[in-house]
Amino acid sequence: MRYPEFLKENGTIGFVAPSFGCATEPYISLFKNAQEKFKALGYSLDLGPNVYADKGIGISNKPSLCGKELNEAYASRENDVIISCGGGELMCEVVPFMDFDLVKKSAPKWYMGYSDNTNFSFLSATIADTAAIYAPCATSFGMEPWHESIQDALDLITGKNLTVHGYDMWEGPAEADENGSEEEITERAVLREENPLEPYRPNRKADYRFFVPDLKDGESILVPAADKTIEFEGRLVGGCLDCLINLLGTEFDHVDDFNARYEDEGIIWFIEACDLNVMSIRRAIWHMKHAGWFRHVKGFLVGRPYFYGQEMMGLDQYNAVTDLLSEYNVPVLMDLDIGHLPPMMPLITGAYAKVKAGDNHITVEHILR
Repeated sequence: MRYPEFLKENGTIGFVAPSFGCATEPYISLFKNAQEKFKALGYSLDLGPNVYADKGIGISNKPSLCGKELNEAYASRENDVIISCGGGELMCEVVPFMDFDLVKKSAPKWYMGYSDNTNFSFLSATIADTAAIYAPCATSFGMEPWHESIQDALDLITGKNLTVHGYDMWEGPAEADENGSEEEITERAVLREENPLEPYRPNRKADYRFFVPDLKDGESILVPAADKTIEFEGRLVGGCLDCLINLLGTEFDHVDDFNARYEDEGIIWFIEACDLNVMSIRRAIWHMKHAGWFRHVKGFLVGRPYFYGQEMMGLDQYNAVTDLLSEYNVPVLMDLDIGHLPPMMPLITGAYAKVKAGDNHITVEHILR
């Protein structure tokens, strides 16, 4: 695995928009404020041509132009790291225009983003054997004040701290807000409309769900493990389930090769879902399982799904995952701070990782080997 150099003091941050650009509020204001905050920290900026564009469908521009922007930024000597402006819907259409041979031949460069950016971060690791960072996009750095998770993302891309952790509180979706009244939910919505720089408003206590293998009637099942310390390690890979399942079986699916390269170390999969309901999550897990993606797995890190708390015909966000993964006899850690319900702990796709969890706490130590 190739690891880029970390962002140095007074280094230059490149910004690209291979998915959505910052073309509407609150993203325009957030991105502009993020730039000011980065400059105040001593960094120079290198803005790609699509960062404010809104000319594409589900992405900032035509797929070919989004790919061109990303390739040029990656090869450029005018920036030291790249942060994506945002997530979106159809970055998959940009993938054919991404030059992974260029990534392989170039000096490695950190790329940071999440959600739709799985289309680059996951493929960078599995195709080009080059690590990337699954973490908030550029606009999140414009909030006032920063949540500690935003500082954690900066500390990761600068190499100041390679061990990340979960957070005490998280921000639930309004319709699932069990603590706030209708008036309070409306008030938060108004605040965000009036103040584009509104920070996260954590309103629910973290309640991680840890599952470990157990035998019942000679068959392996996953059982809750709130009172156990769980430790495992392996090569970290994953991203947004919506994007991963879309890449499976295409010419960009090099997971078999990746699994073979790191068979001796084993794989830790991290996944989270955005648009997928619980039935779609289960179908996606089934598809990945039978495609052989989970071969050599050592454990799973599962973020809270955007449709948190959804139940359909006896299926919830837990057994959508655990029923199908029980046969691997590895821990499955769920409702983690990964993905679309903030905050999110930043993760290095492609890094070797040591995971330790217990007593409603989790740490992930990245080891760059």
